[in-house]
Amino acid sequence: MTYNIKIHTMITLRDAHQQFIGHLKNKSRASATILAYGKDIEQLVNFLRDQGKTDPITVETVDLSAFMQKLADEHYTPKSISRKTNSTKTFFKFLKTSNLITNDSATGLDHPKFENKPPRILTKLEYRSLRDASRGDLRMSAVIEILLQTGIRIGELAKLRVEDINLENLTLHVPLFEDTRERIIPLNKPAAEAVKNYLPHRAKTANHALFVTKTGRPLLIRNIRTAIDRYFRVAGIKDAKLNDLRHTWVAFQLQAGVPMTMVSKLAGHKRLSTTEKYLQFITGQNGETKVKLEEL
Repeated sequence: MTYNIKIHTMITLRDAHQQFIGHLKNKSRASATILAYGKDIEQLVNFLRDQGKTDPITVETVDLSAFMQKLADEHYTPKSISRKTNSTKTFFKFLKTSNLITNDSATGLDHPKFENKPPRILTKLEYRSLRDASRGDLRMSAVIEILLQTGIRIGELAKLRVEDINLENLTLHVPLFEDTRERIIPLNKPAAEAVKNYLPHRAKTANHALFVTKTGRPLLIRNIRTAIDRYFRVAGIKDAKLNDLRHTWVAFQLQAGVPMTMVSKLAGHKRLSTTEKYLQFITGQNGETKVKLEEL
């Protein structure tokens, strides 16, 4: 007679955490996403360890709710707690599909309610002030013009190569970067002129990165962010962040009447609904279906 006996294989939450990180990497998730998930789950694992729970199979919904309550008591914002709730749900879903647990205790975990702040959209005066503030810095002027005139993400801009810019055909090739979409975006005159002015002053280097330091190394995201924050201050623009340049591009294209499907495709949005959300924040839409991208 044959008996099928299911044996629980002991694995600690800490080991499962490492397997989860490996799983995300294998799925080619964005490095920033992997880092965020990793920190969230590490915080959860430490909390559960302090509660005497190191085996995933022993974790109950009440334990996860206690973790979220602890975060609230420590004055984490509802938005931050919601993100950690999402990380926890994703982690336990991974444990379930990997047969490391039989019951997913995170399914009973609720997200806290919170209001999403509307995107910060620069006014015409603000973005003109930003461009004026950076005009003496050819490299950063080109960076700001590309961000303002194409709406690409900061990670995508940092990965641009010299060959991605076609000044003859006035196009920008945005290469595949982590989980973003590869695409071709038209370059308008301000962006093309800014790049054309920058290239003769770009450090001589074998590196193909479009934006490099004086020593020829690729300009890192944190360097770009710091420089733009400085020019925000110089321009007198308050409460603005680098990602607001992308928000501004999307909003102004929609306001100018560029078809939503085109804006969504050029922005690299995975869902049209992401683009559609901007409609509530813009004014003066005339409904025309212009195909020429408006200059900021």
